[in-house]
Amino acid sequence: MVKRSTFSTSPSTEGHPHVTTYNGRLTRPAATIVAVAPGLREIATLTVLWFTYAFSRVAANDDLAAARDRAGDVLGVERFLHIDIESWLNHAVTPISQIAVPMSFWYASLHYLVTPAVLVFLFVRHRADYSRARNAIVIGSAIGLACYVLWPAAPPRLMPGGAYLDTLVTTSDIGWWSGQTSLPGGLGQMANELAAMPSLHVGWTVWVAWALWRHVGMTGRALSVLYALGTTAVVVGTGNHWVLDAVAGAAVIAAGIAISGRIDQRARPGS
Repeated sequence: MVKRSTFSTSPSTEGHPHVTTYNGRLTRPAATIVAVAPGLREIATLTVLWFTYAFSRVAANDDLAAARDRAGDVLGVERFLHIDIESWLNHAVTPISQIAVPMSFWYASLHYLVTPAVLVFLFVRHRADYSRARNAIVIGSAIGLACYVLWPAAPPRLMPGGAYLDTLVTTSDIGWWSGQTSLPGGLGQMANELAAMPSLHVGWTVWVAWALWRHVGMTGRALSVLYALGTTAVVVGTGNHWVLDAVAGAAVIAAGIAISGRIDQRARPGS
């Protein structure tokens, strides 16, 4: 007896209605849709969140005098704690092009490359951990954004008196960044320059180390820690953040990790 080949339309296949099957199996086009749709959905979601984050920064208060006053308060606390190393480090590295140029490239690029790469790695290789990791960085970044809007503070490079050098300005003829920000030339006006506290450059590196920790060996863990420490040195040395900005950046991401953990725990069956 010859077995008949039948096509059918499944009403629900992993959230994708009306996918065509052949002898109970997905056809190639349907299988492709089921495979790529979650990834496309995540890309769309994160893209919307990124533009919301970017344009919200632009909408923040741009009162430079008030932002400098707040930065002065930060510096006052650092001096009390004897951790005000910004001027020393900034003046030590900026005049040396062999150091200043790599630091500028680091500041202007790795922030935008490493974090998405880790998200892709988790989505492809460790899907079970992806949602919590994504929620952690989104929540932590949202807390940071709220700080930018409610308490805008100037970075060292925008303080009066010439006490701090703007390293990216001194190297802008070599890189793609503008003389204003780490954004490409011509887009500098889109950035909020009064977003020093907290440093999400540092915060995101803390997230990278946390997200990778259980999935990589000792070498990977060591590199993730060095990435966080190196980024901290870069953001302070280039005059873009205070030391306490880096501490605050780590803190808001830690809060995001904690909150996402609670969300993940409540979402589990039986919890």
